[in-house]
Amino acid sequence: MERIPPPGVGQPHEPADEQPPQPDGSASGAVPADAPPAPQTNASPADAPQPPVSAAVRPRGRAGWRPWTAWAAILTGFGATVFGGMLVAIVATIMGASVSDPSPGVKIGLTFFQNLALIGAALLFASMTGRPAGPDFGLRRTRLWRAVGLLLAIWVGFYAVSAVWVAALGLDERQTLPDELGIAGSTLNLVLVVVLITVVAPIGEELFFRGYFFGALRNWKGFLPAALITGIVFGAIHIGSAPIGFTVPLAVFGFGLCLLYERTRSLYPCIALHALNNSVALGLTQKWTWEILPTMVGSVIASLTLAALLAHVLAGRAGATAGPLPQPAG
Repeated sequence: MERIPPPGVGQPHEPADEQPPQPDGSASGAVPADAPPAPQTNASPADAPQPPVSAAVRPRGRAGWRPWTAWAAILTGFGATVFGGMLVAIVATIMGASVSDPSPGVKIGLTFFQNLALIGAALLFASMTGRPAGPDFGLRRTRLWRAVGLLLAIWVGFYAVSAVWVAALGLDERQTLPDELGIAGSTLNLVLVVVLITVVAPIGEELFFRGYFFGALRNWKGFLPAALITGIVFGAIHIGSAPIGFTVPLAVFGFGLCLLYERTRSLYPCIALHALNNSVALGLTQKWTWEILPTMVGSVIASLTLAALLAHVLAGRAGATAGPLPQPAG
């Protein structure tokens, strides 16, 4: 029997890594004799240059709103309203209309413009820290029945304070703004005044005062100082549109709306309460009966729907993605 030689015995040797010769006669991978030595380095990946990192990252959204911008925003909003009024006066003078006693249509238009100016001022200053989204202004969902309970508690508390205040001072004044806007002039005026007072005003004032003004001031010293200042300013801006004796109750109402916003983390309950209160106040000044309830229901539905549409628009501009919104604690 022929014996099989062990491996390597009697077998031809074949180099495993032999490379074909190169055109210059050297083997592939060989370093030419006259080549300079490769530089030596002991650098590790951690020693590689890193991009510069900013020492402080500025907060974005509501957390980045500077307290001073609250005052700048309110001056901008009302400044734009005054400028718009001046333009209207110039046009009215050219057309031969009365400037000292403008028509109800002009007053309605200026009041609409005032609310739009406040919303625009809030959006303008909020954009200083990036494109604002709905949740920055509190346009987010919240727990329904908890919000309803807090809303009713604050509303009852406001009426209790108002009753004590009116009785103590013997106030017997009536709001004249609806009459000045010509609510009894025509059906069109009636509809416009109702929409303005019970839908537009709650959205504009809540988005500005609770959504931005209070939010910016809260970054200064926290909830209580911000809510007190916001309530006082809220009451003061109604001087002229409401009897001066009701400035204090309106300031209390403004504080209560800040509290409602703080507890629910949502602006929707504030808008709803504002719409309800304005509907009742309007109905009482006009001596309505059955008309008050449908006005209340319609104003809440309309104002919350428009506020939700605004939140959707802001989400699109900010590039926000749909998802579950944060819920309040507690």
